[in-house]
Amino acid sequence: MLRMNPWMLALAVALALPAGAQTLYKLVDKNGKVTYSESPPKDFDGKVTPLDIDPTRNTATLPKYEPAAAPKGGVRPPGNGGNGASEARSRVEQLRKQLQDARDNPREEDYDRVGNAGGGTRPVLNDTYRKRIAKLEEELARAELQLRRSEGGR
Repeated sequence: MLRMNPWMLALAVALALPAGAQTLYKLVDKNGKVTYSESPPKDFDGKVTPLDIDPTRNTATLPKYEPAAAPKGGVRPPGNGGNGASEARSRVEQLRKQLQDARDNPREEDYDRVGNAGGGTRPVLNDTYRKRIAKLEEELARAELQLRRSEGGR
């Protein structure tokens, strides 16, 4: 006959039981500090609140994702205004963000070092940086012009 340790028996029974509700304990001490425990405390000087947790309660069945069909024949989907104004507005906003980001966060390659090689160098923004900023400013100006045209202005 097989003899089983009482702890092994308890573990086997616990594993055989279906995963149901679990109990956690919320402990609030006299100073108001909140902690959580998986077992009830012994000699705790504060408020103990048992919390019954059902791990199957917060489940959801999500609908199957179906991508929208592309418009046929070059017809714009509804809600675009039909004149491209929202696309132009979106492009202007995107370019403004890119320009501001480029001004606020120059890259490492946007700097040249000027000064003594022995340690007295300082970073100076180079022509590559200035050309990149000028290109973004030009693109933004074109996009703003396109936006004005799409909104009916000249």
